[in-house]
Amino acid sequence: MSRQNSRREFLRAMGLSAAVAPFVMNRPSLAFPASAARKQRLIIIFTPNGVVPPTFWPDEEGADFKFKSSLEPLEPFRDKTLILHGVNDAVRGDGDSHMRGMGCLLTGIELFPGNVQGGGDTPAGWASGLSIDQEIKRYLQQNEATRTRFGSLEFGVMVPQRADTWTRMVYAGPNKPIAPIDNPYQMFEKLYGEMKDRENMVSVLDELREDLAAVRQMVSAEDRQLLEQQETFVREFEQSLKSSEESRAEDHAEPELPPGIDRTNDQMPELTRMQTELLVHSMANDFTRVATFQFTNSVGGARMGWLGIEEGHHALSHEPDSNTEAMEKLTKINRWFCEQLAHLAKRLDETPEPGGEGSLLDNTLIVWTNELGKGSSHTHNNTPFVLVGGGLDFKMGRSLKMGGVPHNRLLMSLAAGFGYQLDSFGNPDYCGAGPLALG
Repeated sequence: MSRQNSRREFLRAMGLSAAVAPFVMNRPSLAFPASAARKQRLIIIFTPNGVVPPTFWPDEEGADFKFKSSLEPLEPFRDKTLILHGVNDAVRGDGDSHMRGMGCLLTGIELFPGNVQGGGDTPAGWASGLSIDQEIKRYLQQNEATRTRFGSLEFGVMVPQRADTWTRMVYAGPNKPIAPIDNPYQMFEKLYGEMKDRENMVSVLDELREDLAAVRQMVSAEDRQLLEQQETFVREFEQSLKSSEESRAEDHAEPELPPGIDRTNDQMPELTRMQTELLVHSMANDFTRVATFQFTNSVGGARMGWLGIEEGHHALSHEPDSNTEAMEKLTKINRWFCEQLAHLAKRLDETPEPGGEGSLLDNTLIVWTNELGKGSSHTHNNTPFVLVGGGLDFKMGRSLKMGGVPHNRLLMSLAAGFGYQLDSFGNPDYCGAGPLALG
């Protein structure tokens, strides 16, 4: 019997409607699916345009390292952080450096020939392979004990609506890019479904009141508390959506964010906070164990006025090292991105593992990366990879100098952390000695 069918039978046996599934199937005390195995999770965060090496990479190697300015927000998670300097994206071929950096970042393989022109480089199309997050998703979804409702979730903040190689890093297969969802309310409705009666703003909870009351009688005290927290989370998001609906023009086809919050640069901090909460919520309730979180896009030109920076991010990244003011602004930008990573880590760390030991962070690996090592040179050498959390049992609390290994081997290591041994991933020419030894 498929898990979908067994889920229906499970709900039917309890006398519950299928609509209650998001609230039920993640409750450990209901023992569905029956598995005592530890849950492992992966979150990949992307930010664009390279880094400022002198303010990013620690000088020291090993456990006795000092965080530079860009990475200082991770100090509270020093023992759970692994910094990998010297991991290179060796994939070449068609497309400009930003395109290849984005399209090859998680796929480890060349772009198809195409008609998207980037600067004076050869035009290119989409990536010619699937991304590592989707490979791991496929592996997990094949196993009844690790299968989740969505398999993977793709979050975004300020991702352009246009579809091209600069805006997509996740691939379901060759020529199959997956667009991230950068509207928190669209993500919310993906998780719980649309409210059916827009005119009367009927909550998804209203139709499930009796079922949820029945579930509370079936679960443990711990699960009852988790269920109540989940209901509160859903209700609060719906109230925000209701405020938005009341303020919008009737001809708008999709839900808007609350008044004063739209998808603009100035609202990036609030959008990030909302998406972060949805991401943590999704992991805590086992909607998925694989997620990506994409900030803007390759060549992203966000103007971060809340940091006192009016220039676009991409334009600043092209300034020479001698422009100290630009380097200071770029460092501020990367530090802000790091603060968002640290906040996500904090939220995971303060959330107990439902039905298990430790926190969500103890069972989650966050990977923060970029399409370039340095924006002004467009290099793919020293592509940033900063790892936080204990999800894949790597030896953390270190700064490592890797000496120029192809990033394909790191991608293989992510799969190996889940117990999934790959002979190669992406272009096999760059897989050499196999997964990196990070344990």
